[in-house]
Amino acid sequence: MSKSFAVARLDTQQIDFDSQLTALLSWDAVSDLSVVAAVEEIISAVKAEGDQALLRYNNRFDNMQAGSITELELSQAKIAQSLAAITAEQRQALELAANRIRKYHQHQRQESWSYTETDGTVLGQQITALEKVGVYVPGGKAAYPSTVLMDVIPAKVAGVEEIIMVTPTPAGVLADVVIAAAAIAGVDRVFTVGGAQAIAALAYGTESIPKVDKIVGPGNIFVATAKRQVFGQVGLDMIAGPSEILVICDGQTDPDWIAMDLFSQAEHDENAQSILVCPDAKFIDRVEESIQKLLPTMERASIIAESLSRRGALIKVDDMAEAMEVCNRIAPEHLELSVADPQALLSSIKHAGAIFMGRHTSEALGDYCAGPNHVLPTSGTVRFSSPLGVYDFQKRSSIIHCSEEGASVLGKTASILARSESLTAHAQSAEFRIIKD
Repeated sequence: MSKSFAVARLDTQQIDFDSQLTALLSWDAVSDLSVVAAVEEIISAVKAEGDQALLRYNNRFDNMQAGSITELELSQAKIAQSLAAITAEQRQALELAANRIRKYHQHQRQESWSYTETDGTVLGQQITALEKVGVYVPGGKAAYPSTVLMDVIPAKVAGVEEIIMVTPTPAGVLADVVIAAAAIAGVDRVFTVGGAQAIAALAYGTESIPKVDKIVGPGNIFVATAKRQVFGQVGLDMIAGPSEILVICDGQTDPDWIAMDLFSQAEHDENAQSILVCPDAKFIDRVEESIQKLLPTMERASIIAESLSRRGALIKVDDMAEAMEVCNRIAPEHLELSVADPQALLSSIKHAGAIFMGRHTSEALGDYCAGPNHVLPTSGTVRFSSPLGVYDFQKRSSIIHCSEEGASVLGKTASILARSESLTAHAQSAEFRIIKD
């Protein structure tokens, strides 16, 4: 670790605290023009040429030599082979995590409902699942079986008919643990394609890959840009930014624990953001000492150091009430309440993707096996959005069934409102059903 490494220290009593925090939180997620242009070209080609363009781009970008897309679809035998190839310990962990994720998400299922008014009119809502969902799973630099579980299991609980998974395999290298997770989660078809070309294939369909109703899953800047460009053609989960964690601590937790919790997000990439908020300046000093002590022991020390120095912060507040104000200003993806009584703070939190309660609940548990979904809104978007869940794979249709009497009563009101908007056909359509005295 470089001697110049340091994490920003902020204090709410500083005159320029507000501007410093604004600068710290600022994140420009817009792709540069060259990326946008490249993605536009790829999407247009896949839309026009289907499999031919998909194959061409996939072979080029992933150093493959496939002769057809059929070569890139994994057979059920190959999927079973990957499941058999992982260790017994890995399989047990995947199955335990899958069961916990499934159990949690079963509580989110929405059911159809209706009620009958006194005149016999029936009003309600019909809940139906999406028919086809595409799941993008990153590949190459790392394997993400947890992404498979978190994206696929809620869709299966919702009742999605078919789930198509796409994942890049640079130079043909397949991560058995990812494919094993697909088998355990219940993926229907797996294609070893990735990048913007895979997103385009899912959005528009090709001869081999069916068009889906929604695409979920993270990816690099090309994947994120492609998702942004096809939105409207298909539904999306979200356009995710860098990972974030905000730890609020009362100064009584082991500082090594806090340092490692900050590392757990910083190790994702150099743009990840890890922030500690605490009213105890001496404890913040101890956490900083733990950071300096533990960082050299980390496998991804250089990434952690750059992330913390660029976007990390240790923030001193006056008290826990002010900590809550700072929390709501930040609107974090992950929030750890490392305090004696986290329940007492819960009602003060307006914006957080996932809340980890108490000193023993590390964010890492939520990433893998606690049960709630780890696909969370970032970059402050938690102010208006929520974690991925079963509800993202279900649609709602309104049900209106008027009795003769109900149509007559409602027709009078509808007629008045329609004529006030000069929509006379609407008015007469309603008036035809008014019972004449």
